[in-house]
Amino acid sequence: MKKIIIIGAISLFASFFTNASDGVVKHQSKYSVEETANRFEQLAINKGMTIFTRIDHAQNARNINLELRPTEVIIFGNPKIGTRLMQCSQNSAIDLPQKVLISKDAANKVWLSYNDPHYLINRHHIKGCDGVANKISTVLNTLSQDATSN
Repeated sequence: MKKIIIIGAISLFASFFTNASDGVVKHQSKYSVEETANRFEQLAINKGMTIFTRIDHAQNARNINLELRPTEVIIFGNPKIGTRLMQCSQNSAIDLPQKVLISKDAANKVWLSYNDPHYLINRHHIKGCDGVANKISTVLNTLSQDATSN
């Protein structure tokens, strides 16, 4: 039993490390791409966030007679929080506002993905904004879980 727990802990750590190293957090959804995107968008609006745009890449591909599995991006944010991050490092503006990607993979699984705010802190060598990154992480995680599984 002890070996199973150790192997499980190592596997969990390895999966976290892989996820953290590429800077992308992924949540599997039990809904379609469109429904997951609709749910996320409404939840973000309900939290007082601004939806800047929603891009349907699959539709854009169809418009030029190409195929792409369902793939949508929602660009959204809250200037009260994003501005604080940019005040710590103006270069972080290249990654703001936040984006979520909702897509269907080759195995027909739907995923909601976003950039890990702590990855952005490291990417831009930001000091003194861990509290902002933690707040953004918490909100993104809650929105993503609610959009994909509740």
